[in-house]
Amino acid sequence: MKGNKLDNASSAAKYKLSAGDKVFSVINYLVFGIFTLICIYPFYYMIINTISANDLSAAGDIRFLPSGIHFSNYQALLSLNGLGTAALVSIGKTVIGTVTTVLATAFLGFMFTQERMWKRKFWYRYVVIIMYFNAGLIPMFITMKTLGLTNTFWVYIIPGIVQPFNIILVKTYIESLPKSVQEAAEIDGAGVFRRFWQITLPVCTPILATVAIFAAVGQWNSYQDTLIYITDQKLYSLQYLLYTYINQASSLAAMVRNTGMQGMSAAALATQQTPTSIQMTVSVVVVLPILCIYPIFQRYFVKGIMIGSVKG
Repeated sequence: MKGNKLDNASSAAKYKLSAGDKVFSVINYLVFGIFTLICIYPFYYMIINTISANDLSAAGDIRFLPSGIHFSNYQALLSLNGLGTAALVSIGKTVIGTVTTVLATAFLGFMFTQERMWKRKFWYRYVVIIMYFNAGLIPMFITMKTLGLTNTFWVYIIPGIVQPFNIILVKTYIESLPKSVQEAAEIDGAGVFRRFWQITLPVCTPILATVAIFAAVGQWNSYQDTLIYITDQKLYSLQYLLYTYINQASSLAAMVRNTGMQGMSAAALATQQTPTSIQMTVSVVVVLPILCIYPIFQRYFVKGIMIGSVKG
């Protein structure tokens, strides 16, 4: 008993913080707390301006607390034609694009770790090279048009399936794993696909979650693919549609005022809808889904990046 008490006392003394350590911890928390607030404030500023009185928002009087709270800006935005279809297109391309990118990245990253892969070094160097060089916008458009992908949903998916940077991340991560598990499975008769699907894929959750974040954010925020390859309004993505709304905020505010939503008079709408309110509301609608999804994958993101970048 006395020995245990002495051990506990020595452990407590060992981990007791000095005055300098406490001061450093306080300053550290203070600095990072301020930095966190600086990062959060722009999103908070957009949200409070969308639910505050629009005349005050347009005048720049809303900075820290909302005033004259209402939600008519969101109701007005959701009433615009084509928004529901565009949202479905964006959700579809984000989900399908993320899944296909993750699976292709995982398989190619796995194959580049297999020493018996035909011309493995050549193909890996080829993937690395195309990460730095591309043909350019016009050749890319001609290629998509020749393949018949323009004005189709698959133009959102196919060009982004292979991402060299993500492949490098997955390859580095797999190389940090023990090879003995794969070797044992191979001895037991497991083929390449079985070793990939049943052995490697389940233990790659952190790095694949990281790739999923990269792919999902890229797909969700993308609007240039619609701008370049799509002319059919039924295939417009939400981001492209809202991008055009931001560029035409003044005319859009006038259009919303003339919709006469929910029995409100045109005079009442005229006092509510402004270009600033439209721009803020559009920005929140675009950013909010990513803000909700990212915290779920953050722990995998940090772990995947750290494990995939350190070996030995």
